[in-house]
Amino acid sequence: MWHRSLLCFLLLLNVGVNEGDLSQAPTYGERGSDLGLRVFQQVARARPQENVVLSPHGVASILGMLLPGAYGETRRQIFTALRYKKNGPYKMLKKLHKTLTARSSQGLVLIANALFSQRGFPMDESFMATNKANFQCESGAVDFTDPRAAADLINGWVSNKTKGHIPSLIEPDMLDPALTRLVAVNSIYFKGMWKSRFQPEDTKMRAFTGGDGNTYKVPMMSQLSVYNVGQASTPQGLKYKVVELPYHGNTVSMLIVLPTEDDTPLSEVTPHISTAAVQSWAQLMHQKKVRLLIPKFTAEAEVDLNAPLSALGLTDMFAEGKADFRHLSSEAVYVSKALQKAKIEVNEDGTKASAATAAILLARSSPPWVIVDRPFLFLVRHNPTGTILFAGQINQP
Repeated sequence: MWHRSLLCFLLLLNVGVNEGDLSQAPTYGERGSDLGLRVFQQVARARPQENVVLSPHGVASILGMLLPGAYGETRRQIFTALRYKKNGPYKMLKKLHKTLTARSSQGLVLIANALFSQRGFPMDESFMATNKANFQCESGAVDFTDPRAAADLINGWVSNKTKGHIPSLIEPDMLDPALTRLVAVNSIYFKGMWKSRFQPEDTKMRAFTGGDGNTYKVPMMSQLSVYNVGQASTPQGLKYKVVELPYHGNTVSMLIVLPTEDDTPLSEVTPHISTAAVQSWAQLMHQKKVRLLIPKFTAEAEVDLNAPLSALGLTDMFAEGKADFRHLSSEAVYVSKALQKAKIEVNEDGTKASAATAAILLARSSPPWVIVDRPFLFLVRHNPTGTILFAGQINQP
């Protein structure tokens, strides 16, 4: 098996009547990721005992696809939430998309975007051209008057782009046969091999204290190797550990965040996670030989994003009487639903250990142990751009 992270995200646009305080991040990947992390924090707060997985970049991507069609207050709210500069965001977004899907990352990060429109729906040519140029966005005409057939077609596209791991994204009853005009879909598929592979024979059943306080026996991977390890603290002084697990090629890493003290709930650390915090960790982390124990885990989640995005100031696009997408179509539309499905699988597999890595295993002294046996956060980060592809909390592996 491989390590896989993947998601699908969609926006449904129906016909209607036309009527943040974070420090500035240096890249567009980080700007969008910060909005997505704030959405993740809201979802995690609402589901404190559950496993949650979400793609911050997926949230930003779908809004970026809608941006060329937005006008007036609707456009201002999207710009404000994403903290994009008013002039020329598309050039930077095109560069970001190209970097994330570069050949050096081939087989790691696959991003696909599509616009499925009602047959005969008048789409603005400039809107279509901008999305195709910047996001390699596909487009296709469907018949939403037959919701089941339309859902099957869209779900087939999703299943294909996520290599079968998300076979279904939408249900027919989400599509109004009389009013649905457009479904915008973004999918991200990530497949990475650990730079330093965990040996399956070292995986043992060990105790994990879940978010509900109960103790569970879970398969815990174990490895003696050199990792970037550090300790950070929240503004309130709560300390937490950070461990970086790089994937082959060093383009993408998984960052594990674990409260230092056993009695510190994960919920007190989560609100302080941002791209600025991640940047600050680089100054605190150092290469250290440790025995790392981390559970194998699989997590998947479906998140309705209407409420979280509205809470972050993106209200007009969901309001039938206020949404203004006049640059998308001459027909007035609004967003009736924003939905994301994501799934992640973590296990031992990776590339074969290199000679240098194998030599590291010959420890001369007993190294410290880092045991991830309590609820923890994970971030899957594209290092060159600072983009957070996936974020999650694991309460029970």
